[in-house]
Amino acid sequence: MLTLSLGQFVEHLSANNIPKEAMSIARRGFIDTIGTMIAGRYEETPQILRNTLKPPNGEATLYFSDQHAQAPEAAWINGTAAHVLDYDDEALCGHPSAVLVPAILAEAEALDSPGIDMLVAYIGGYETWAELCNREPGVHHEKGWHPTSVYGPVAAAAACSILRRLDAKRASHALAIAASQCGGLAANFGSMTKSFHAGHSAFAGIMSARLAAGGFTGQLDAIEHPRGFLTAFSPRGEVDRMSEAKDLGKTWRILKTGLNIKRYPACYCTSRAIDSMLQLAVAEQIDPEQVEEITISISDGYAGILRNHTPQTGLEAKFSIEFVMSCAIVARAVTLNELTDEFVLRKDVQSLIRKVKVSKDVERDPHLAYGAAVYDQAHVRLRSGAELHGPQVRRPYGHAENPLDDTELFNKFKACLRAGKATVTPEHLFEQLQSLEQTRARALTKLPDLSAQLGQ
Repeated sequence: MLTLSLGQFVEHLSANNIPKEAMSIARRGFIDTIGTMIAGRYEETPQILRNTLKPPNGEATLYFSDQHAQAPEAAWINGTAAHVLDYDDEALCGHPSAVLVPAILAEAEALDSPGIDMLVAYIGGYETWAELCNREPGVHHEKGWHPTSVYGPVAAAAACSILRRLDAKRASHALAIAASQCGGLAANFGSMTKSFHAGHSAFAGIMSARLAAGGFTGQLDAIEHPRGFLTAFSPRGEVDRMSEAKDLGKTWRILKTGLNIKRYPACYCTSRAIDSMLQLAVAEQIDPEQVEEITISISDGYAGILRNHTPQTGLEAKFSIEFVMSCAIVARAVTLNELTDEFVLRKDVQSLIRKVKVSKDVERDPHLAYGAAVYDQAHVRLRSGAELHGPQVRRPYGHAENPLDDTELFNKFKACLRAGKATVTPEHLFEQLQSLEQTRARALTKLPDLSAQLGQ
């Protein structure tokens, strides 16, 4: 039974049987997510959520500041902040770190867990997510599901069960409880609700593990049952419900798949296209006023996800291929500085947006998520009649097969802390996170540098 097999995996997972390379990837997940969480703290979305929840003071910190809440609400708010800029990492058809890291941080603070337990919990959550994701041959987006909020609650429940050292049966109950809290509509992409998916998944994971620890039950076949989790969310009903999880804890999916660290604060489906257009725009020194037409070749699956064709806000622009192509030409960059309402509404940007056409490619790369094409490619026709072609990009910069080095990761981390007006020095926090296994949760989040009042 799959639910019980996952529970047994959770009970027996320890640092002793996890490869060092997997720990290194998990540390990167913490670093990148904490950076994007701090960067997103002042965004309207997490602020509305916090003001609505009005969480009482508690043991968990918000956004690495002097503000606190109870762990479940902290995970909810921090997870929303981590994902609101769409700058957090990607893997397994979704955003695992934006769910796992906030849940683990908050619950680890409540328990004052050692850092090594936090890393083990992350890997346990990642491997649980991967086990479920790899059983589904379909594309959840095509059915209207957001995979982050399909797999996220179950993965976060696994991670928090590890922190709470639940036995196999109670861990299985936690997974079953979490499975009834999954869901999230792709139709809400480009709105505040998308980042709410990540935050609520983190919240659901903590609550599921806590309920199971207290004796709350679910069905011990809730995941594989004919009317269970896998069947309910399967786009075409072709999901593998019944095979044994024989490789779980033996073959490490985190080593095979890794994490894709995002270079741009926009939907990951835009990353390859942005790489192509930026290289073209810089190499050819394209003058925006001389552009007659822009054509971007992406998959029909990507085109369906990037639904905002005439964005009017920075949030909408994150899901607009028209905007990111125009932005790359006008600004020669796609950063947090450009993903603002003011920049999106600039006349030169809006003018170029109307010149973008999408060429839909139906040939798929079987090794990439979301129904990606074999490659994405940008093309520009100038008023002179000249035809310019960007490179064919198969793996975007920051992909696990084309990764950022530690210096580039730190530069992104530093920029995120600057955007979030953090008082902690990026060098100090980055160093602490690189040696996470040598500290404890409360020491990590209550560094001397964080004593200054950050305000709302």
